[in-house]
Amino acid sequence: MRPSIRHLLTVAFAVGAAALVLAACGGDSGDDNDSATASGTGLVSVQSVDGTNVLADSEGRTLYTADVERSGIRCTDACTSFWDPVDASASEAQSAAADLDVGLGTVQRPEGERQLTFDGLPLYTFTEEGPGQLDGDGFVDDFQGTHFEWVAATTGADPAPPGGNAPGDSSPY
Repeated sequence: MRPSIRHLLTVAFAVGAAALVLAACGGDSGDDNDSATASGTGLVSVQSVDGTNVLADSEGRTLYTADVERSGIRCTDACTSFWDPVDASASEAQSAAADLDVGLGTVQRPEGERQLTFDGLPLYTFTEEGPGQLDGDGFVDDFQGTHFEWVAATTGADPAPPGGNAPGDSSPY
């Protein structure tokens, strides 16, 4: 038996209406990365990389500091092509710090942006490594007469388990 045009139009209308309702309800964007985030902001998490608990960005890349920056930001210009500053607003840093119970804050970069800090040191990702790597730990380089020794931002906080929930937390981050 062949369906009538009226029946086909009714089905098409119903499917279209359902799609509009789902879109209006804000369905899943597919961009969630539950295993790589452990803060309400998705800004930073604690992950175990090679047996070391490190801070990682929302993509799972290890975050690094350089002690030479205790006196202010020194990684500028060419340095930032290898060491990418982690941008963050003060409210994002405060929220992530509360979620992870670690010393996060921000500092203003010479260009005017806010950069995430850990225990007062600006945080960077190493552009030469991907998620879950620790290649930049102990890396030494020089830019504009400044000697940098990069170390992973390590913490005693527990890493996010696979699936993205911290121990005892039943909600996704």
